[in-house]
Amino acid sequence: MPLATLVGEGWDDYGLVDSGGGRKLERYGPYRFIRPEPQAMWQPALADSEWDAADGEFIPASDEDGGGRWYFHRPVPAEGWPLAWREARFTASCTPFRHLGFFPDMAPVWDWLRGCVADKADPAFLNLFGYTGVGSQALAAAGAAVTHVDASKKSVAQARDNAALAGMSDRPIRWIVDDAGKFTAREVRRERRYDAILLDPPKFGRGPGGERWQIEEGLAPLLADCRQLLDADSRALFLTVYAVRMSALAIGELLAQIFADLPGKVECGELAVREEARGLLMPTAIFARWSR
Repeated sequence: MPLATLVGEGWDDYGLVDSGGGRKLERYGPYRFIRPEPQAMWQPALADSEWDAADGEFIPASDEDGGGRWYFHRPVPAEGWPLAWREARFTASCTPFRHLGFFPDMAPVWDWLRGCVADKADPAFLNLFGYTGVGSQALAAAGAAVTHVDASKKSVAQARDNAALAGMSDRPIRWIVDDAGKFTAREVRRERRYDAILLDPPKFGRGPGGERWQIEEGLAPLLADCRQLLDADSRALFLTVYAVRMSALAIGELLAQIFADLPGKVECGELAVREEARGLLMPTAIFARWSR
């Protein structure tokens, strides 16, 4: 199976400014931040003074558990600040998890999914592990009826607030706090169907009832249930996988096996963001997708 690369470009409210030395310098609206990036093994393109002008930096802990903390060089709003992508509106903030409340490398994924359902009347879209809802807004703006699922009550509340910020409170979006696996299994029993599904699962997590999610154990059965929610008239499924020792080829072959009875094609590869300083591609995640 050949590998593909899906490249995200910067936009007015986001850009990968520079990278190197195990770090990356990004702009989020009026602020610039430095975050760790182990894959940036090259040297930065910009002068030290450009990096020193960043508003804050996330310094990781010495272990591999994902800990660490933010250090700010000048004031940054603790409650966050508004950003936009296409029709979507959302609040960015410096979270304890080193990211800023959304994942900018998903922008080409949102565009791709919108294109897959562009000719469908009232497409039904399922966003599993939907987090703060920028992807749900992107599809709702394209005319989809969206089911947004996340195990975190706080994340779903933020997603609803973001939709209100975008003036999308009246759009057909179902906001559901639930374990993704349990919800999807119930949808199979209800014989529901969707035109497109987006999955952005974490490596490890807990459901609202204490359900344990481990991607190596849960991914295959979850994808099998997602297959049952799609039919020959459905258009797409997109899966992203971050921060795990797993190959794009592995998830591509898994998806190809599960979707063997549906028309269409399966592709796999890497998500990447183009750096503004010199145009190099920063890999961010692996993906597999089915479309017809």
